[in-house]
Amino acid sequence: MSPDLDLTVPAAAARSPLRTVLAVDSRLFEAAAAWHWPGAERVLPRLSRGANHGVLWFATAAAMAASRTPRARRAAVRGLASLSLASLAINTLGKRSVRRARPVLDPVPLARQLKRQPITTSFPSGHAASAAAFATGVALESPAWGAAVAPVAFSVAASRVYTGVHFPSDVLAGAALGAGAAFLVRRLVPTRAQVSPSARPRAQAPALPEGDGLVVVANRGSGTADRVRALHDALPEAEIVECEPEDVRDELEKAAARARVLGVCGGDGTVNAAATVALRHGLPLAVLPGGTLNHFAYDLGVEDERQLARAVRHGEAVRVDAGRFVTGDREGLFLNTLSMGVYPELVRERDRWSHRIGGWPAGVLGALRVLRADRHPLEVEVSGERRPLWLLFVGNGVYHRMGLAPGRRTDLADGLLDVRVVHGSRRPALRLLAAAAAGPLTRSPAHAAVQVNRLRLTGVTPGTPLAYDGEITTVSDEVTLEKLPEALTVYRPLGTAG
Repeated sequence: MSPDLDLTVPAAAARSPLRTVLAVDSRLFEAAAAWHWPGAERVLPRLSRGANHGVLWFATAAAMAASRTPRARRAAVRGLASLSLASLAINTLGKRSVRRARPVLDPVPLARQLKRQPITTSFPSGHAASAAAFATGVALESPAWGAAVAPVAFSVAASRVYTGVHFPSDVLAGAALGAGAAFLVRRLVPTRAQVSPSARPRAQAPALPEGDGLVVVANRGSGTADRVRALHDALPEAEIVECEPEDVRDELEKAAARARVLGVCGGDGTVNAAATVALRHGLPLAVLPGGTLNHFAYDLGVEDERQLARAVRHGEAVRVDAGRFVTGDREGLFLNTLSMGVYPELVRERDRWSHRIGGWPAGVLGALRVLRADRHPLEVEVSGERRPLWLLFVGNGVYHRMGLAPGRRTDLADGLLDVRVVHGSRRPALRLLAAAAAGPLTRSPAHAAVQVNRLRLTGVTPGTPLAYDGEITTVSDEVTLEKLPEALTVYRPLGTAG
């Protein structure tokens, strides 16, 4: 006997509760077929067809991602992840467990009916599940985008009853399953609001209601024009200095001489230069993300000009740690990460190709070229023991969910260096992939991790590349890394999820 539930109930079960529910469901279907839906005839059948195979939702996610706002991109990804999980559940369990026949189309006007009728079983509605999953997933990350998507999702679900391919209960069950999938995705991968950056330790910083005293240096090479204009609209008395990449450091020094607050707009390398200047001059720093990754600004909780303007107007700021490296007669700061081994070589390859094919394709190409090259692992001495390493990663603060998923920090003043290594072997690609898959595991055959506040490396081959916040330098035979606890005052809106 099959374990599947067959909703074509025999006459012997005529008085069963299930039969009663199905009878009510059929009457609701017939009432919907007889009801006049104003303006729906041209819209709902098209929406129903457009949602086939998730095409409508993939197009919506692409449009959201094109807005170039971080929250919209995260919402689009979360919506698609929720949709994928819901579709998997529908196709592997839902449709196979409940074998319900499609409604009879006789009550449905011919003008509403789809030209190509679905051939799968009726319960639950896959279209409703996908619509609810996508809309709920988007709303959990961005309520504003969720409000925009919700009417479309509701219309897609309603279209399945309108066109006569589903009973109302099919749609309700599908929508419930889709929403559940979105909440399960949130449990597995928390939203940014759930893991908001720490708002401590709070710092005293000037409140500049109109921006008077704020001097912002913007790197034109990062494509920041729109953002700095928007910031100037929000803080009309702020001074904006736009410059070419090679002039950024000089302009930062000039700005620091006349500013109460030093502002910067650009990528992580530009922000690193601004932090170095702000620390030397004892100035608070206002960071407006303007690059490709913007790790520091996003981990801080500043995603756009509105959030930064609010923090500057109200004098809302926190103190954050900085990392410092010293090698030979050179020293520098890092706000995000420092690395040695294959990663600096990847950065060089990426920079070589990025102006020709774009940043992300250049990164992929650089990784392939580095991993395919015939090379030897990095040799360093740690605590008197010589070790071969393919990669040494040091984070300014502990990174969470590192591995195949992107890592981020929720505390920028934890006083720790997050040290991770990939041990040397004859096959760097396999080792690096194994370390990526290990993610947050602290021990594996390929990967190890420890948190410290100071690290000293000796016996490094002079000239070995060292990457920090997207910049590259070379080291002598010794490198010392240490934390500068709560060294920098940075504006960020307090009491928000970022």
